[in-house]
Amino acid sequence: MTKRKITELAAVIRSKNAGPYQLTFDFIFKSDEIYQKVKESNVITPELIARLYNIPIKNVISVINYDPARAIKATIVRPRPSGALGETDVYGAQQHAPLLDIEIPWEE
Repeated sequence: MTKRKITELAAVIRSKNAGPYQLTFDFIFKSDEIYQKVKESNVITPELIARLYNIPIKNVISVINYDPARAIKATIVRPRPSGALGETDVYGAQQHAPLLDIEIPWEE
């Protein structure tokens, strides 16, 4: 079985604020078939998000599959509130980089 990078499979990978105390990450896939394969792989889990962001699992609020949008959404507690002293990304739009190296097991 081969692996494919998430960047090959998703049309959109982004991060953004979900209020001042949370960040949310969206994976929106190119097709229903790709979305179903990624969802069924069970690779994108709270444990993976916690490991990628070096946070306790309790700080991963949710990882949900949203079939109507062919999307997977993960939400975490922000390490620092938006706009707090020392916080470097007020909008949360630059926090998705750790997600870009995810690999999904793939059978053609």
